[in-house]
Amino acid sequence: MNLPRQVVMKEVGPRDGLQNEKQKILTEDKISFINQLSESGLKYIEVTSFVHPEWIPQLADAKDVLQSIKRNQTITYAALVPNMRGLIRALEAEVDEVSVFLSASETHNKNNINKTIDETIPILKEVVQEGLKANRSVRGYVSTVIGCPYEGYIEPEQVLKVVDALFNMGVTEVSLGDTIGVAVPTQVEKLLARLFNEYPPNVFAMHFHDTRGTALANIVKSLEMGITIFDSSVGGLGGCPYAKGATGNVATEDLLYLLTEMGIETGVNMDAILASAFFIEEKIGRKLGSKQLEIARGKRGLAHSDSKHTV
Repeated sequence: MNLPRQVVMKEVGPRDGLQNEKQKILTEDKISFINQLSESGLKYIEVTSFVHPEWIPQLADAKDVLQSIKRNQTITYAALVPNMRGLIRALEAEVDEVSVFLSASETHNKNNINKTIDETIPILKEVVQEGLKANRSVRGYVSTVIGCPYEGYIEPEQVLKVVDALFNMGVTEVSLGDTIGVAVPTQVEKLLARLFNEYPPNVFAMHFHDTRGTALANIVKSLEMGITIFDSSVGGLGGCPYAKGATGNVATEDLLYLLTEMGIETGVNMDAILASAFFIEEKIGRKLGSKQLEIARGKRGLAHSDSKHTV
């Protein structure tokens, strides 16, 4: 296998993960969660989203969170920004990187942000240009790059049109999202082969949800094709409010195990990631389902059981 020596893991749990949680998470707990992640060796954390609070009440405290975290100068602290109003608030909170988003699926885009793709592009273009003027890097997210809950399979040409629009605006990186977790490696290969005819692999990140258990297989295929940036979420937090049945992102700890055992460097510490996963699991009031977390939970239980018999 032709694999990279090093991979960048981009943690999206505090934003993409927590935005779908029904249990209200206290602002101080979000701050503590992010501060723990900052001690794990990660170089990129997506902290929050500056969308209107009515859209995502869980992240209504975006400015307070971003302004209150303990910053590590080696880490990029990013936030999702839907429009100029959000950008102004994000810049006031001293965001390091701005992320904009749209879907490759017309119907999903309409359901997600109540606009067509063509209506969304001018709004994002203004955000991107103003973000760049403010000396911030700007990242673009494309949702439903493989499949849509409304339209089914999405052709690579459809994805390419949206990718072209984002790069023409001036974004420096595009994250390709399998939002509903339907992708399999052959589809990933087909998509990337088409995109790589126009752009180099190093301007893309992959963002896989693990709804059907295929995220790691898709990551291996992406690695083989030259991708070296992957989004993930501690504990597998996440989902999509406009796609029934879609579960969370690939778990950071499961991705970390895969990469480490394949001899690929990440700079990320497993114990620190697991500790942050256990922390946020307690705050959301439900068990998270990652494989590595389940193993760690079992070891904790075994250690507790053994301690009862020590003298």
